Amino acid sequence: MTLDGRLLSNVSVLAAVVEGGSFASASTALGLTPSGVSRAIARLEARIGVRLFDRTTRSLSLTDEGRLLYANINPLVLGIEDAVTMASGSSGAVRGRLRVNTDAFTSRLLLAPHLPRFLDLYPELTLELIARDQLGDLVAEGFDIAVRFGEPPSSSLVARKLMESRVVTVATPAYLKRRGKPAKPADLADHSCIQVRNPFTGQPFAWEFQRGRKRLKVPTTGRLLLTDSGTLLATTLAGVGVAQIKAVGIQPQLDSGELVDLFPDWPDERFPLYALYPSRHLPAAKVRAFIDFVTTVVGTGAKARPKR
Repeated sequence: MTLDGRLLSNVSVLAAVVEGGSFASASTALGLTPSGVSRAIARLEARIGVRLFDRTTRSLSLTDEGRLLYANINPLVLGIEDAVTMASGSSGAVRGRLRVNTDAFTSRLLLAPHLPRFLDLYPELTLELIARDQLGDLVAEGFDIAVRFGEPPSSSLVARKLMESRVVTVATPAYLKRRGKPAKPADLADHSCIQVRNPFTGQPFAWEFQRGRKRLKVPTTGRLLLTDSGTLLATTLAGVGVAQIKAVGIQPQLDSGELVDLFPDWPDERFPLYALYPSRHLPAAKVRAFIDFVTTVVGTGAKARPKR
């Protein structure tokens, strides 16, 4: 197959459709008519002999062949964009659209309070912050970067560890006045513990404690089962019960005394926070800027390393 200008143009249209989620969005981004976008995709499908999209009146999704093609060509398209940017002498320019994949906790409690500052720093940048339970396929779904807690899966993505957050067991002073303060983790059996559902298993997360090499699992019960970190914090502050929350998201409440760390002598249960992005020699300026921003927010830094 000969690589010519029209093929490259059609590939660029494919990337714009995937990133925009529709032919209409791609037409706006590229300055084409919707019919022009449709014709470009049709030419590409005819050129390679496979259907790239499943289309209905209400939805648009990549076929398996389309997903495979996009996963392979997207890093190349981004590499061309980087090369053009560098050649133009503006390799440090932070502009365009940045799509970030994250979880609800990171989005609501960690990043959201600081986003105005980030947007003020980069007025030519548009940010899409998409919170969901699972990482999914970062490349095929058109994400530039993911910021997530937990050890990353084995993949070709670059995983940069940004920090580790202590998991704290907390309650309000009012709750503790009403129910008494547990002296040790095992005492939680006599308390109302707010449960959080594990999206992978559908069951509540186990409550664990660590001190050095000693690990302790404590059975807990409670009448409230949640899936959302914002609701977890709100109900804990309302005095509903005891909760386990990553300290990095509730440091202001710990500092002010609104929440009490019940077991500071069990300090070693921790969760790592990673930035994940496609394996490329030079991440785009907007990706580097966002990593620097998150690193500043969490107050730490770490070196990149590929996870394979």
